[in-house]
Amino acid sequence: MERRDFNKMLLACGALATFGVSPAPRALAQHREGGLTAILQPEPPILNLALNQQTPTGVVGGKIFESLLSYDFDLQPMPQLAESWEISEDGKTYTFRLVKTAKWHDGQPFTAADVVFSCADLLMEVHPRARANFDRCESIVARDDHTVVFTLKEPFAPFILAFEASSAPILPRHLYEGQDYRNSPYNNKPVGTGPFKFSEWVRGSHIHLTAFPDYYQEGKPHLTEIYYRIVPDAASRAVAMETGEAQLAQWMDIETFDVERLAALDHLTMTTKGYELFSPVLWIEINNRREPMNDKRFRQALMHLTDKNFVAERIMFGLAKPATGPIASTTRFFESDVKQYELSVEKATALLDEIGLKPDSDGKRITLRFAVAPYGEMWVRTAEYFRQAVAPAGIEVILDSYDIGGWASAISNWDFDLTTNMLYQYGDPALGVARTYISSNIRKGVMFSNTSGYSNPDIDRLFDEAAVETSDARRQELYSEAQRILVEDAPLLWLTEQRYPTIYDARIENLITTSTGVNGNFAAARYAE
Repeated sequence: MERRDFNKMLLACGALATFGVSPAPRALAQHREGGLTAILQPEPPILNLALNQQTPTGVVGGKIFESLLSYDFDLQPMPQLAESWEISEDGKTYTFRLVKTAKWHDGQPFTAADVVFSCADLLMEVHPRARANFDRCESIVARDDHTVVFTLKEPFAPFILAFEASSAPILPRHLYEGQDYRNSPYNNKPVGTGPFKFSEWVRGSHIHLTAFPDYYQEGKPHLTEIYYRIVPDAASRAVAMETGEAQLAQWMDIETFDVERLAALDHLTMTTKGYELFSPVLWIEINNRREPMNDKRFRQALMHLTDKNFVAERIMFGLAKPATGPIASTTRFFESDVKQYELSVEKATALLDEIGLKPDSDGKRITLRFAVAPYGEMWVRTAEYFRQAVAPAGIEVILDSYDIGGWASAISNWDFDLTTNMLYQYGDPALGVARTYISSNIRKGVMFSNTSGYSNPDIDRLFDEAAVETSDARRQELYSEAQRILVEDAPLLWLTEQRYPTIYDARIENLITTSTGVNGNFAAARYAE
């Protein structure tokens, strides 16, 4: 279906609901047929989860690709492509027994060879987080067609959390082996084992997935299809949910100021469950390589100028709480006893004076450029707030707009002064937090690595020791010390711990069933009878 044809269909079948006609006939028909229309913003740059872990790719890719495990709301592992698993007493050997009836969407059987190829070869080359996890393995071998054994060089307690779909997506060996992974034609026409298979992608319009009839979980999926509609305009996204033209909005699809109003509508329901594994912390990222940002006193001055409560209350509208440091209070090993930065222009200007950054005749000390993340109005408002917040200290901030690909390229190639970012914590600091601060993960061209360029040997040592320590008490000591050092050094400006709203049609059951929420596979989702 071409974009013009899809748009004609929407107009003929109910898209006029976006202009006030409610509900949309097409939406009602889709309910009866078991289909789902979801909003997606921004449009993903690619659909291969191994090559791109940005949020839009994760939302769509999570229906197509699977990993060995999923995780419940308490972060306990649940079966996915692995039906059972064992961990040796010494914590070094992980044996996964795979489902025997899974198939790829092209009909080929899924086997242990696909897991070994994905984890030992493909992901090691293209996936920065998986590379860090599987580099800890001495070997990854297939014992038989449906058994895979991971043997670690040394114990690594968080390893069992490394197998959700975006952390370790399993890809088909028969389509990728011996190919150029980054330029495969299957990156935008993906083939997975999930409950939904790729049908079409009309850029700027929609991505269409259909139920995979040979899915290995009997009777699933219940939904017949999913349309992900690309809707750049925030007001149109809200109206689509209000009228029933769309039945699902996730992450930041709906601007924070509209959430309460939409959640109160009779035909919609809202939950903040399903983000437990991610527990993202929003921050302002600082390029520590550039002067004067390479001086921690300058970064501390920015901390004194930034009102986290304002961000939580006036930009997030209560869907966040102020962050105190790099580890979210919702995850393990959080430390509350860290340095506090009083909101004070006087303290900030004293630090700026101390490093010799004097104001000119117009009161301006320096001009910085802020790369605005292209994910919606919240990101723009946060950038605009920061520009206003630092101005009284003589810091001028110029905001630069990007599309999603251009922004990722600029940040990953270190071509920025400031930006906003938000990384998932994945249930353990060794998986989701350390990567932002350890010097070994300063990797130009790789997004979601240590793109700020912060380097501190003490932090490297603490994160390394905590990752392999088997005692939780000792791990807490190490992570607490790391948090105190990081908050003192302020390599980033931590703003808020996010709580995301998922707003969806009240007739849908079993939509959010795991700690990966809307990034899950939706195999159990269905309309109530």
